[in-house]
Amino acid sequence: MNTQTSGPAEGRHPMTGNALSGDAHGGMERHSYDVVVVGAGGAGLRAAIAAHDAGARTAIVCKSLLGKAHTVMAEGGIAAAMGNRWPEDNWEVHFRDTMRGGKMLNNWRMAQLHAQEAPERVQELEDWGALFDRTEDGLISQRDFGGHKYARLAHVGDRTGLEMIRTLQQRAVALGIDVFMECTVTDLFKEDGKIAGAFAYWRESGRFIVFDAPSVILATGGIGKSFKVTSNSWEYTGDGHALAMRAGASLINMEFVQFHPTGMVWPPSVKGLLVTESVRGDGGILKNSEGKRFMFDYIPEFFRSETADTVEEADAWYDDKKNNRRPPELLPRDEVARAINAEIKAGRGTPHGGVYLDIASRRSPEFIRKRLPSMYHQFKELADVDITAEPMEIGPTCHYVMGGVEVDADTQESAVTGLYAVGECSGGMHGSNRLGGNSLGDLLVFGKRAGEHASSYAAPLGPRPQVDEADVKAAQQSALAPFEVEGGENPYTIQSDLQQSMNDLVGIIRTRTELEESLREIEAFKVRAQTMVVEGHRQYNPGWHLALDLRNMLIVSECIARAALAREESRGGHTRDDFPGPDAEWGTKNLVVTLNAEGTGVDLHEKPLPEMPDELKGYFA
Repeated sequence: MNTQTSGPAEGRHPMTGNALSGDAHGGMERHSYDVVVVGAGGAGLRAAIAAHDAGARTAIVCKSLLGKAHTVMAEGGIAAAMGNRWPEDNWEVHFRDTMRGGKMLNNWRMAQLHAQEAPERVQELEDWGALFDRTEDGLISQRDFGGHKYARLAHVGDRTGLEMIRTLQQRAVALGIDVFMECTVTDLFKEDGKIAGAFAYWRESGRFIVFDAPSVILATGGIGKSFKVTSNSWEYTGDGHALAMRAGASLINMEFVQFHPTGMVWPPSVKGLLVTESVRGDGGILKNSEGKRFMFDYIPEFFRSETADTVEEADAWYDDKKNNRRPPELLPRDEVARAINAEIKAGRGTPHGGVYLDIASRRSPEFIRKRLPSMYHQFKELADVDITAEPMEIGPTCHYVMGGVEVDADTQESAVTGLYAVGECSGGMHGSNRLGGNSLGDLLVFGKRAGEHASSYAAPLGPRPQVDEADVKAAQQSALAPFEVEGGENPYTIQSDLQQSMNDLVGIIRTRTELEESLREIEAFKVRAQTMVVEGHRQYNPGWHLALDLRNMLIVSECIARAALAREESRGGHTRDDFPGPDAEWGTKNLVVTLNAEGTGVDLHEKPLPEMPDELKGYFA
């Protein structure tokens, strides 16, 4: 097999990085690196930069084009206790907010590290050229967000994720890190239980690639494309989750899926598209079809002491935050999503099945266009709605999965030596519910840690784990299997049915009977998937791409449904209609899922939460 170790710059397409000739034997390329990062969102880019800076030969492999990662959709800001607006803010308060937002199911060490290190990571972004909005004193501006006691989200209007990706991408390119764009990883290789490399294919040509590398960092994002209504982009098919499971790693907290309270509901072509929480942070309120500001009816006891229970106090908070409590619209996302869902079910929804989000009656057109430029443009262009003059119709949309690969809090290494996971495809940091703004901080803090530790592991290795050629052949045969089927089913039909099933049976409100039905349906989808047929050839073939993605979507969907059935309580992003409240016993343990011995399904077991040190417990007394 021809071995090719040069970077994408030599003999490769200048935009996609694809090989320009077919000289590689059998259509197979081969590359050798110390660290291969799978994914080029905020987590992947930060991890790659850290690995490179630590001296590792590093490659980034991304399913889409560089700069198109789903991180660009993160609008509100980066949560970091910098104290620029409120000097009283510090990492201890941020840590407390994060744990309380996750209903105390978070990995305490990850929440602590995130709160402590996020300010430095934000400052680092600015040093690399990120252009943040400023306070009157010229400091990085920070805005209010749900679940955060103080205004602590560093922001760039409502385009923070875009600026973050721009900055990190520019840094990675300037450092000369090799990037393989429009390239999908389908398998991981091991030798003696340790990572040896990865198998991938070019989406453009269908040609295969083998990456020889002792360290692989998964930064592939979430699982939202398993649901019909989602804010997630097309890449979010649970690739990293499934790759890790097939390699022998475990997933944690998979029952906790965050439905962002505010996604567009009209027109149908944009249903689920995200409406940033910044709209509520800057004064927007929620109303039902009767014109009632309904969130006052849904304040949970857990947050009652810090939440305004009258319109007068809620409105006064925007001008005097010290002497008034927060508006109920700024409760954590799980609480707001459930409240909206309840209003719609009670028949008080909008004509298109949502509720109204109104900032037009509360802020000037100039303020809205300055603070929320993307939202103004999004609604004007896509829905013909002027948010400076009329309310938006919004409803919950599948947005984020709190669950992911079970990793060591300090290093982000999984149970498989040499395999790391970071960002949305890792689990533990957010517990049962993620606070807005904590995702971008999570990407930066743990991206850096994963890159450094992956590099540190790879550097001193003597003889490296070797990729078995039999495994390469098996990976190739597996990828080509859909072309061998005759008279089978179109993968798009199976995906559509899976998305509808997950939306209907494993959505915001869950019950035992519906979850059991979802598992039966997933088993049926697996059978149908065995006879998926792909027409045509490997070049430019989206049907083939989806057939491979569906393998990941099906196994991850089973993880979610099986964990949701096992957890007999309601907590954070998991609501059981038949177990409506939190249960103290369930609050002491995580659910962990692994691939079964046959490799066709999921095993589940309980695991005690890590014990929090007494000095940190004092923050919750």
